[in-house]
Amino acid sequence: MPARLPESKHHVVLAGQRIDFGLRRSQRRSIGLSIDQRGLRVGAPHRASLRDIETLILQHGQWVIEKLTAWREREPATRFSVVDGAGIFVLGAALTVRIRAAARARWAFTDTEVLLDVPAAVDAAKVLESALRDHARNLFNERLAVYAPHLGVAPPPLRLSSAHTRWGSCSARSGISLNWRLVLMPLPIVDYVVCHELAHLKEMNHSPRFWAVVEQLCPEWHTRRLELRRLGRLLPQF
Repeated sequence: MPARLPESKHHVVLAGQRIDFGLRRSQRRSIGLSIDQRGLRVGAPHRASLRDIETLILQHGQWVIEKLTAWREREPATRFSVVDGAGIFVLGAALTVRIRAAARARWAFTDTEVLLDVPAAVDAAKVLESALRDHARNLFNERLAVYAPHLGVAPPPLRLSSAHTRWGSCSARSGISLNWRLVLMPLPIVDYVVCHELAHLKEMNHSPRFWAVVEQLCPEWHTRRLELRRLGRLLPQF
C-alpha cells in the first residue's frame, strides 16, 4: 500500500448514535467505507465535499451500524503462551517452541522447532518475537529479491512494521514496510503482500492499472487476498 496519509476526525449521527470516523483523502476516484477495530474509516478523493461523504455514510447507515456492532462483539485474538513445548505455525509449518535457560538470548530455527535461549530476567515471549522478526526480515528480503526483477526494479529498502491492521506499505522515497507477523502465515500469502507492495513502485494507487501489475506478479492474488483477511483474524498475540 502507499505510505499512509494524514487522517482527519469527523462524526455523523446514525439512528440516534454518534458515529465517529477517520477521513483520509487521496488520489482515489470514489469514496470508500471500511470498518476495523478503530471504527469507521473513510477514504475519499480530494475533490469530494464533506457533505457528499456524510451523505454516502447515511445511505449506508444500516451497513455501518451492523459492521461496527460485529467488530465490537468479536472475540479477542487468542494470546499465545510462550512455554517449552508450545506449538506455533511459521510460514505454514507447525513448529515446536523449545526453551532453555541461558546467559544470553539467542535463537535458531530447524524444520520442526524454534530453539530459544532465554536469560532468567527476560520474557520468553520477547525472545520469540525477536526470533520471528529476524526470520521475517531475512525472508522478506529474499522474496523482494525474487519478485523485484520481474518489474525491472531493484529490491527496495525494507522496514519491519508492527501495525495491527496494516500488512504493508510502500513509499517511493523510503521503500517498503512489511508487517513481521506475516511470517506466521503461509509463504504464498507473504508473496502476495510482497507483490502488492512492489506493484506500488509502478502505480502508487489502487487503480485497475495497479491490480494489473499485481496480477502480473501474482496471478492468484484475489484468492490470497481473501485468505490473508481470514488468517489475519486468527493470528496469536504474544
